[in-house]
Amino acid sequence: MRRILTPTMLLIAFAIVGLVRQPVSRGGAIDNLCDLAGLAISENAATAKTAIVQLRSHGPEGLRALLSVHAELVARHQGRPAALVATGSGEVADPNWQRLQTALDQVSGQRDCHASRLFWYTDFEEAKAAAQREHKPILSLRLLGKLTDEYSCANSRFFRTTLYANDAVGKELRDRFILHWKSVRPVPKVTIDFGDGRKLERTLTGNSIHYVLDSDGRVIDALPGLYGPAAFLRELDRAEKIARRSANLAPAERDQLLAAFHAGRAAAIQTEWQADLAKLGMQVAAANTDQPANQTSSTQASYAAPSAAKTGTVAPSKCITKGPIVVAVTPQTLEAATTEQVWNRIAALHIHDSALDAGSIALLASQHPTAAAAAPVAISKFIVENPLLRMVNAFQRSIALDTVRNEYLLHRQIHKWLAAAPAANLDRFNERVYAELFLTPSSDPWLGLMPADTYTALENNGVSKSK
Repeated sequence: MRRILTPTMLLIAFAIVGLVRQPVSRGGAIDNLCDLAGLAISENAATAKTAIVQLRSHGPEGLRALLSVHAELVARHQGRPAALVATGSGEVADPNWQRLQTALDQVSGQRDCHASRLFWYTDFEEAKAAAQREHKPILSLRLLGKLTDEYSCANSRFFRTTLYANDAVGKELRDRFILHWKSVRPVPKVTIDFGDGRKLERTLTGNSIHYVLDSDGRVIDALPGLYGPAAFLRELDRAEKIARRSANLAPAERDQLLAAFHAGRAAAIQTEWQADLAKLGMQVAAANTDQPANQTSSTQASYAAPSAAKTGTVAPSKCITKGPIVVAVTPQTLEAATTEQVWNRIAALHIHDSALDAGSIALLASQHPTAAAAAPVAISKFIVENPLLRMVNAFQRSIALDTVRNEYLLHRQIHKWLAAAPAANLDRFNERVYAELFLTPSSDPWLGLMPADTYTALENNGVSKSK
């Protein structure tokens, strides 16, 4: 018996066939994102730009589509010192990989996204909306320059290598936080022209800070400067847990919980600092003061411009000194006891916190091809002569030094501030951090690089301003 299908029945049948043909895990929106991901590396610049903008507007889903569609290309080039492809006459730059790197960085909001796979919001209201929708805290980075630029401030560049490219850190950030960054001010750069065609370009003075915020944008904690991966994960875990505990409390209860948390952490950090000194044979009393070690006067409405030399001590990058073990001293305070030599010895106690994983080392190697591609040596000489290994070891020692100083000096002071009063406004609190801890207040447009009483024998002190 033949059954005649009515128009309504035909429509239903076609709809069912369409659902069967389309995998549940790839709805129409995902198919559209996959098409956009393919267009994002088009040779047509206008086409690629349009696709990239649309992918970014889809948030983390847009980035995941871009990574998924081009997974084979990413895997092929991951960690290579240059984006090259083999040809009959040698190796040449791979234009597809170059276009994909550009697309990834623009969609994600972060340079070196191929190593981190992280999506960053730059609109704070969008970040808060995502945090409320997903019931996650926010990790908000404040930095000099932009996270998408190669020449952002030194700390943010080190974050990209040390933290964001680290597999464990990246997973934690993707799974448990909504990410956001905001530029505090442009990063100062200097170019040294050697006069023979060679130029050296670097950034000058600057610091960055990660804020852990609840989904409404209120400050839970703040991690100032560079931390080693293991230490960073510990602090993130601690802050994320207290953020979740405080999420559903009434305002007064939340403030009380956070004040107790910060007071307890300030005391614990002081105890840990004393314990480290004791391991070095030093019995030292803690200072009974809330004054940060690198600040000589109380907070004022306007801040005096510090010298660049002083701001450099806040982020002690990257000069490791060696000396004899200090066996016994009895100064009055922790700050007085912990000289530069002692800081280095404390850092050595925590070197495990700064260990780079394979992802970070691969990114570092890709940025320094001469070290990564150095001629191999005999196994017996590898440990002492491999340039990449020497670079990694020196960088890890530097990270360890930054970690202990940032935790014991700066983070302890932040805990004291937040124990005394909650940060009612993130931007005002951040201004205090940059003025009093980082010593680069917004009131000083020269970031301590142009002391008023210094004679340079240059017209207008060498200052010029582009029109």
